[in-house]
Amino acid sequence: MISKYVVRTPLRYSRRLSRLFGFDVYLKLESTQITRSFKVRGGIHYMSVMGDEAIKRGVITASMGNHAQSVAYASLVFGARSTIVMPHGVSRVKVEALRDLGAEVIFHGRIFEEAREYAEKLAMDKGMLYIHPVNEILLYPGVATMHLENIEDLPDVDVIINPIGGGSGASGAVVVAKSVDPNIKVIGVQAEGAQSFYQSWLQKRLVSTGKADTIAEGIATSRAYELPFTILRDRIDDIVLVSDNEIIRAVKILAEVEGVIAEPAGAAALAAAAKLGSNLANKKVIVMVTGGNIDPEALAKYIQA
Repeated sequence: MISKYVVRTPLRYSRRLSRLFGFDVYLKLESTQITRSFKVRGGIHYMSVMGDEAIKRGVITASMGNHAQSVAYASLVFGARSTIVMPHGVSRVKVEALRDLGAEVIFHGRIFEEAREYAEKLAMDKGMLYIHPVNEILLYPGVATMHLENIEDLPDVDVIINPIGGGSGASGAVVVAKSVDPNIKVIGVQAEGAQSFYQSWLQKRLVSTGKADTIAEGIATSRAYELPFTILRDRIDDIVLVSDNEIIRAVKILAEVEGVIAEPAGAAALAAAAKLGSNLANKKVIVMVTGGNIDPEALAKYIQA
């Protein structure tokens, strides 16, 4: 359903990273996807189902960037108007990409939750079709296709490491991988400064820390959400917390060792893989590089760090 609008991204074996980390590292390069993020898969699937209504009413959503580009790109493909609400301080690269895709961009609030609440208000006031960035179930089948590709390309994978912001990517991992082989381990990753989902998983209930203090915009969420929590609560095998310094090191490693450009959230899974180290010895590990939308200035700074 979505294959004509997105690309099948490579799963690249890294000999150097495998030697460095002590286990087999396979990089799933969603950073090479259209819009340079896995999120576009979800937006295309949503529009393939809701296209007529979207064209009629226009769509609105809130995002730190990659979900926004997903919606904007899908809207452009299907001929719908798109409005994106973002908190102040989002990457310039992401904002410019949205405008290139024809989206109207509105800035509101300091954190994602403030932008999301304002987007919901605008949707009600203007009669637009609101796409919840996390709790919209129609996004999930599209996102999960990246993990279908993983299983097709590496059927004997032992571990999949996927960052958790809202949780759609990790949800796709557990649904696909566990359906094929319950022994495949799925490990989530959160930033130390934005660990609401991690705390929810530990406490077996939804937790909102109200805090998203991390350079990794794509996983900078201050609360956990119902839909991914329901999917992941009893299925995900572990969640690893990583610091901003560990994320920066992962961005640098990907650039210098593999020539891969990753935004901080896109490098979070590699940061977790490095942290887990010998715990993954002799395993075949898929490390999700989920996005590559990063300001050149930030990339240069991280490489020089």
